[in-house]
Amino acid sequence: MHLLIIDGGHAEAEFRQKFGPMHEYSFLTLDPPETAATREVLEQQGSEVLATADVLFSFSEDLWPFVLDNKGQKPYFVEASGNAVTLLNKRYSSIFGFCGLPTLLNRPLLEVSSPNPENAPQLAETCAALGTDYRVVQDRVGLVTPRVICMIINEACYTLQEGTASIQDIDKSMKLGTRYPRGPFEWANLIGVSRVYEVLKALWEDTHEERYKVCPLLKSMYLRGEQFQLNE
Repeated sequence: MHLLIIDGGHAEAEFRQKFGPMHEYSFLTLDPPETAATREVLEQQGSEVLATADVLFSFSEDLWPFVLDNKGQKPYFVEASGNAVTLLNKRYSSIFGFCGLPTLLNRPLLEVSSPNPENAPQLAETCAALGTDYRVVQDRVGLVTPRVICMIINEACYTLQEGTASIQDIDKSMKLGTRYPRGPFEWANLIGVSRVYEVLKALWEDTHEERYKVCPLLKSMYLRGEQFQLNE
């Protein structure tokens, strides 16, 4: 299959590891996506790639309208950690959400949302062709894994902010106590502090549940563009 990944250059290695060398990959990176010049490039280059691609993956909300108007009936997976795709599905068919946060894509199961039950056969056929098992989750902001991981990171930030424990102690305790593969701060750096912040912000706006209220420490680090210092 020919996979077109839009604005997913940061996840190229994970895509290739996840789906393997038997597929053809095209990565279309547009920066910034909202400019007229970028849209012109997309219309010239993107249309050609869209014509030959079998399945589309997108990380850019700004480009959804163009892609959706030009994709035909090809399956289109939208990174949905910070968005639900139900509204898109009301206008377009063959829309699926997927979990594409760094470290969370290359897993045995592809985490997807499918707001239209009628698309189940196409989803099954597409995932079989991609060579991956999948799990359909509720089409809500945060899906399942991003919601859980980002909430844990947020709670760890509150603990650090209160001075209860150090970054190193919190990470070590999480790995030893829960057998998680990474501690919350290590995971935050790998996912990207900005992405963690954006997911939590979207969850808070969607639910107004206190557990998703962004810790001031995390917000400050996001605004400063900083990562957590994992080594003492």
